Amino acid sequence: MTALLEAAAAPGTGRRDHLRRAATHVLLGNWTGAATVPSRALYPHQWSWDSAFVAIGLRHVAPRRAQRELETLLGAQWGDGRIPHIVFNPSVPLGAYFPSPDFWRSSGTDRVAGAPSTVETSGIVQPPVHALAAWLVHLADPAESRRRGFLPRVYPRLAAWHRYLATSRDLGGGGLAAVTHPWEPGLDNSPSWDAALARVEPAPRESFRRADLDHGSPADRPTDLDYARYVRLAATYRDHAYDDARTPHAFAVEDPCFNALLIASEHALAAIARVVGADDGAHRRRAGAATGALLDRLWDPAAGVFLPRDLVTGEPIAGYGVSGLIPLIVPGLPEDVAAALVRTARGPRFRLGQVHLVPSYDLTAKEFDGNRYWRGPSWFNTTWLIHRGLARHGEAGAARRLRAQTLDAADRTGFAEYLEPYTGKGRGIRRFSWTAALALDLLHASGDDGSGGAPEDLSGEEGSAR
Repeated sequence: MTALLEAAAAPGTGRRDHLRRAATHVLLGNWTGAATVPSRALYPHQWSWDSAFVAIGLRHVAPRRAQRELETLLGAQWGDGRIPHIVFNPSVPLGAYFPSPDFWRSSGTDRVAGAPSTVETSGIVQPPVHALAAWLVHLADPAESRRRGFLPRVYPRLAAWHRYLATSRDLGGGGLAAVTHPWEPGLDNSPSWDAALARVEPAPRESFRRADLDHGSPADRPTDLDYARYVRLAATYRDHAYDDARTPHAFAVEDPCFNALLIASEHALAAIARVVGADDGAHRRRAGAATGALLDRLWDPAAGVFLPRDLVTGEPIAGYGVSGLIPLIVPGLPEDVAAALVRTARGPRFRLGQVHLVPSYDLTAKEFDGNRYWRGPSWFNTTWLIHRGLARHGEAGAARRLRAQTLDAADRTGFAEYLEPYTGKGRGIRRFSWTAALALDLLHASGDDGSGGAPEDLSGEEGSAR
């Protein structure tokens, strides 16, 4: 906490110093004593991939606090290896968020999946950014990381998390992890999920109360029908004791973003393994095999984008969601594929550099809605990932411009949750944690030298990254 207070109070009058202090204040305000909530109002608990992004930003101002962010999340890991998408704060009233602990009933299950007994969590997961975050946090202050034994403590938990995804979640048998709920890929109400969700019988409207509408405009949020289907899917999973093999999954999708993050994190886990003296070979082989599966199963060369695969129908899901661009972050992605993704990003569907940040869905599609959650608005975390991918594949100018635009938008909107891509107007919650954290990371990116902020090395050599 002291490091954060010092960072927030550090002298300086330039815009960079102002933004650093403002972002640090957001993270201070959303700190609960053990973790950082996305928002005190709408999201008053700890979210899985939010905390990974928070740690990536915190490493620049408080590396020990960044380590603790990840350690708190990993402390709620299930016996089967899964990292739950929400870790509930027991001091928050049940009515403040839905679905609340009494819906998920994690500590009351028959323990098939080994849910922890000392903390309440949800039963689903979110994208696996965690090993990448842990590696970046370590690189920020290797001496402090070694002093605290950070990597040796988190490595076995991260390895178990990846094993769970590679085994229990390989529902298609093709070497990719499947998501079983629209909340799991993090792009909740994307038009990409419309057809698959249409198969799901909605839960009765009177069976739940949407606490999110207490804090957000209905025009910004998923519809009641979508929400009723989310509730049905989660209840079905819960009623089958969160057993992936026994649950009749009406929604089962191989998502490009989810798997791209798993691959990037597998490379990071190999780097971590080398530092802690473990065998990195299995991680490198798994990353290579998953990259091959991603290309074989989800790449559409005619469309110039990766497409999710609906495992219920066995067919690709047509359309252009931002998820299909995220594989730009994958180390070793073939350059012709990367070049095609950049062309798609610059084309009329996403208009990279012509609109604000990177829209979450095809600007030309009839389903596009620039205000409603993941149906079109531009988000800071997916933009950060695409910035990273552009820098990785030699698009230094595009990465530099996107970095500058992202920092400007974060500052101008008071760290909004997301933006309307045409107007740049902030939407959703303000003082949003991952927006502040990723602004901090971009402030420290080496973009001023023309590199655009090239990604840190994953070789395992600590001195190569800084």
